[in-house]
Amino acid sequence: MSGPALRNVDSHSSIHEAALEEAKELTELLGQFLMKNELDKALDVAYIIIEHWETRTLQHATSEEEGLYKETVESKPELRDSITSLTRDHDLMRYLAGEIRELLASEGISDKILQRFHALILIDLMHNRDELKMIGEELEESSHESDEAV
Repeated sequence: MSGPALRNVDSHSSIHEAALEEAKELTELLGQFLMKNELDKALDVAYIIIEHWETRTLQHATSEEEGLYKETVESKPELRDSITSLTRDHDLMRYLAGEIRELLASEGISDKILQRFHALILIDLMHNRDELKMIGEELEESSHESDEAV
């Protein structure tokens, strides 16, 4: 069963916004260090950013898949395709995060890393929009159903 924050549109949105804003700020800092050719600092920041993605966004994604998404498909089977798409977004983010880790270990810091962090941000932006639309619609329906029961 998913926690109450995952089922509340405002709370869920806040979780997404906070993690994404931190990722954007850190990615901007990485870009600045790369532009200044401060590669040691850039490498340190890159490891902080990947840790951030893994512990904040991707852990949240796992919680969604194990709770909210399963519950949604059980209660609204017609949303299965939407849930599949949202899960695919998570898979893409996991893939990019793994690729970043591998590149950092094998090649060190480079513009390739920065590009992949920007890709993560874009995927997450689109994912969050789609997910919150789906959750909002489902919660709105649930609210109407409970109003009708009264």
